[in-house]
Amino acid sequence: MSQVRSLRLCSFEEREVVRVVKITIDGKEVTASPESTILEAATKAGFRIPTLCHLKGINEVGACRVCVVEIEGVEKLVTACNTTVRDGMSVLTASPRVREARRTVVELLLSEHDCNCPTCPRNGKCDLQSLAEKLGVRTQKYHSSTPQGEPDTSSPSLVKDPRKCILCYRCVSVCDRVQSMGIWTITGAGGHTQVVPEGGAPLAHTACTYCGQCVVSCPVGALSEKDDRDAAWELLNFRNHGKRIVTQVAPAVRASWGEALGLPRSVATPGRLVAALKHIGFDLVFDTCFAADVTVMEEAAELLRRAGLVEGQRSHGGLNARRMPMFTSCCPAWVRFLGAEYPEFLPCLSSAKSPQQMFGALAKTYWAQSIGIGAGDIKVLSLMPCTAKKYEASLDVMNSSGFRDVDVTLTTREISSLIMEEGVRVENLPEMDFDAPLGLASGAGVIFGSTGGVMEAALRTAYYLATGKNPPVDAFRVVRGTGGRREAQFDVAGKTLRVAVVHGLGNARTLLEDIKAKRVAYDFVEVMACPGGCAGGGGQPYAQGFEYNPEARARAQTLYGIDDKAPVRFAHENPAVIELYDKFLKTPGGELSEKLLHTDHRLWGIQARSRRVMAAAAT
Repeated sequence: MSQVRSLRLCSFEEREVVRVVKITIDGKEVTASPESTILEAATKAGFRIPTLCHLKGINEVGACRVCVVEIEGVEKLVTACNTTVRDGMSVLTASPRVREARRTVVELLLSEHDCNCPTCPRNGKCDLQSLAEKLGVRTQKYHSSTPQGEPDTSSPSLVKDPRKCILCYRCVSVCDRVQSMGIWTITGAGGHTQVVPEGGAPLAHTACTYCGQCVVSCPVGALSEKDDRDAAWELLNFRNHGKRIVTQVAPAVRASWGEALGLPRSVATPGRLVAALKHIGFDLVFDTCFAADVTVMEEAAELLRRAGLVEGQRSHGGLNARRMPMFTSCCPAWVRFLGAEYPEFLPCLSSAKSPQQMFGALAKTYWAQSIGIGAGDIKVLSLMPCTAKKYEASLDVMNSSGFRDVDVTLTTREISSLIMEEGVRVENLPEMDFDAPLGLASGAGVIFGSTGGVMEAALRTAYYLATGKNPPVDAFRVVRGTGGRREAQFDVAGKTLRVAVVHGLGNARTLLEDIKAKRVAYDFVEVMACPGGCAGGGGQPYAQGFEYNPEARARAQTLYGIDDKAPVRFAHENPAVIELYDKFLKTPGGELSEKLLHTDHRLWGIQARSRRVMAAAAT
């Protein structure tokens, strides 16, 4: 026993002493952590090693073999992404042998790739296209005769094109390891290997949440959002038929829309986005943050009713009257996840619609009445950081005015494309304000775009509704952060509210399992399907490189910066919201609010996954 303890002690001491290793990369001596891969060590030292499949900590399988390097004294080339450094190692990242191997890999990938690049959604933003250019690959040297299949356009949100898939397995790993859904599976072998939805079914017939994290992780155009740009132009043509064409801009879009245009955030301001949208042809540009403020009013009132802090049992006809914890319902991918994986928790969802849908309902009722036109004479286009919003807007139950709440939904990527298509020189545009009244928002509405933002905004107003006075504006900022799950307790009118914030569906699954096992108990839970919340949404601009979701934090900081400087920080102090309730809705959770701004999630038609799997097996 003493020998074993001695050996363990020695091993521990050695690890403490050997904190770095010295390696040579292309003749330059560098130091690295002994746990580093060659790719990590080289990147840190300023060397660029290309890769198409690698996502740090998520997909480290070396599938693409583009990152091969040469190690002196080793016969075969090795993949840099999953080969650990050793002390004294000498690495060549760009030797003739390495360059030739990479060219061959890219040529073979192109042999089975649909190279009709001008019509590809990733044209100009494709990692494979960029790598082929850098390696000097100008022609298709090889051609494959393997059938590749046709695009799957069954989903209202996403498109899968197998003709462009390079079998990097990023989508498989992200869906499995980050989102815990396992929608994408690998079938076949050799030249017949494919990535397909579960059971080989069309995507619309699976439990896919349409979160789009597979899309932003895909290095090529094999996965993309459903392209609604033509629908947007058709909508704008209705101006010639006496219709009012309005658009709403989601909170997170203002922090990211300029990225695809190569603009710094100092230039790509919300004001210039408004100007660009009016240049394209929208009559009025409104702000989804206004609807987020309304969502806060409805959600906060519902929380207080469920928690017994105010009188009343209503929650969309009493459906969810006292079910706790109350889950936020702003994220349609989260709602789909809950309905498919944990349908027993559906009554815990707030019955409040998302800000996108609330906006559409109010634009076609409240605002339509205020300007004296009918709901059918207004067309609403949404600009969202989310692919699942396309699905949400398409639901038959989202028609409170008798017409569809939202007519067309575009992602951040699509609106940036529209701006480029129109040839708008954004940097030359003057800044313009969002239009009143549906463009007036508080800072609370803006932070909806970041994980923890909905929770913080709702608690600010819940405190006021329960006590009649405002809390310190930063009283609830502890729920901010990047941790997968954050927990806190707050005293509201003498009652302790236990809250939790999670982002990423893998974290949501863990939380739900903990609730089921009674390991934890909460009163209010915010869930966002995408890591980082809407700031890291599946409709946000593509980021090249092997870091997963690298821009989400910077986008969130932009939103919090807007909140910090906002003249109004509480949703209930937004003068446009006050006027809305005074003149139209009367009270949060009232009869008209229930009709226009709430939904029964059981009517979304989400099929529980267990029944779906059994049905698939039966066929």
